[in-house]
Amino acid sequence: MKENMEIRNDGTAEFLNAEEARAFLERIKGEARDIVSELIEVSGLKAGQILVVGCSSSEVTGNKIGKASVPSVADALLDGMLPLLKERGIYLAAQCCEHLNRAIIIEAECAEKIGADPVCVVPVPKAGGSFAAACYKKFDRAVAVEHIKAHAGLDIGGTLIGMHLKEVAVPVRLSRKVLGEANILCARTRPKYIGGARAVYGE
Repeated sequence: MKENMEIRNDGTAEFLNAEEARAFLERIKGEARDIVSELIEVSGLKAGQILVVGCSSSEVTGNKIGKASVPSVADALLDGMLPLLKERGIYLAAQCCEHLNRAIIIEAECAEKIGADPVCVVPVPKAGGSFAAACYKKFDRAVAVEHIKAHAGLDIGGTLIGMHLKEVAVPVRLSRKVLGEANILCARTRPKYIGGARAVYGE
């Protein structure tokens, strides 16, 4: 896809062919929906829990992370994920890029529930990332916080979401390995096992 894109001086990018762009955006919207649906089932996510997503829109189009941010790609991915998560009562947390120290964009309701103090910043494509910026616009009441402990995670394009997962993180293998042209890594979390050889564990 990257050969059909123009990268601007500010590091954002746009598609050169409108018809190809529409087809690509529709495809990745469906892929995002399918991936999140499978991750919910495999990880056992429940209402009230949090899924953290780190996303490089650059990588989704086959470009290098941080070099070709594409807001329309982020919008398509969010349109595939958010309705499914809202329907099941699961909170989406969007990890910002390194320029915002991996801050998190979440719904104010979620921040209040977990006792996270908001910080003052508005993510934009080149300082926060296109996906976090899309979430900030589309959430009912979006806030930025510095830390969360999510119950599961989806890393699209090698954004490194581990700092925002609860202990203990467990890799999850899905039927899909890529979204668009970006590699994906998924995780669920579980409580720690303690007590040693004599201990008895529940589910």
